[in-house]
Amino acid sequence: MSISFIKPEQFGQLFQSENFEEIYRCMSAGFQQSLPLEQFITVASSFNEGVQSYQIEFKSSSQNLHHYIWVDNQRERGIAVSFDKSNQIQSLLIKPYITYPDTDNQLTKNAYSMPISGEWFVFWGGANEFINYHYAYEHMRYAYDLVKVRDGMSFQNTPTLCENFYAFNEEILAPADGKVIQLIDGLVDYTPGEMDAVNAAGNYVVIEHANKEYSLLAHLKKDSIQVEIGELVKEGQCIGKCGNSGNTSEPHLHFQVMDSPDLNNAKSLRIQFKDGVEPIQGDMVSNIFRG
Repeated sequence: MSISFIKPEQFGQLFQSENFEEIYRCMSAGFQQSLPLEQFITVASSFNEGVQSYQIEFKSSSQNLHHYIWVDNQRERGIAVSFDKSNQIQSLLIKPYITYPDTDNQLTKNAYSMPISGEWFVFWGGANEFINYHYAYEHMRYAYDLVKVRDGMSFQNTPTLCENFYAFNEEILAPADGKVIQLIDGLVDYTPGEMDAVNAAGNYVVIEHANKEYSLLAHLKKDSIQVEIGELVKEGQCIGKCGNSGNTSEPHLHFQVMDSPDLNNAKSLRIQFKDGVEPIQGDMVSNIFRG
């Protein structure tokens, strides 16, 4: 079957109208090989049943791809599609659109700044699973994964060396005043693409803040942590360097605030930021601390 192209903004209407063969022709050859047309039609038809319309909920760009998310008129189903520069479909995900309004509407008591130096890109972040894969898990629901980008890419040359990623070795800062109560250092920075599932957070620091809130700064560079357990830190103070330790696909910072220092059993809290803005996937963010 030959590949054709559609404008990304047309996708929702085409899907709702069940023009599945036309959509399928817009998929990359690799995508078509992994998903037979008949199977795609069966799954899509079932998912589409009863839907009157889809609306674009989010759109962003990264790594030379344009990402769109559509939500149905009942806000019960979502479709995430990534297009390349030629408007060819490189990925497609359909699943229930699940939200947790009780915790979505509760912000941290403290106001925080992004724990970074310079401008970074929100790779994962926001209050639904389509823009933030953490959202499905209560202990990290409102976490952020941040990378540095230039010209839409997070690395230069080849993605096989940590040093080729713009985030690697960048300073990570305290998001608010507090006391260091946990840290792990000395774990290796893996070659991008390799992961340490046993030590998922890699090298990390947990800071206790006022109102019994706890921030986690994870995937730090081996031997880069500059604070000690029990040390009082100030907002904007350098904690360590961004690395690629733990269960991570590339050098980035994992940042979240929790109601407990127990990484596996804490509840992630939706972060109140000092500038009053809540970043989501696709946004550029920077530290707004002024000292």
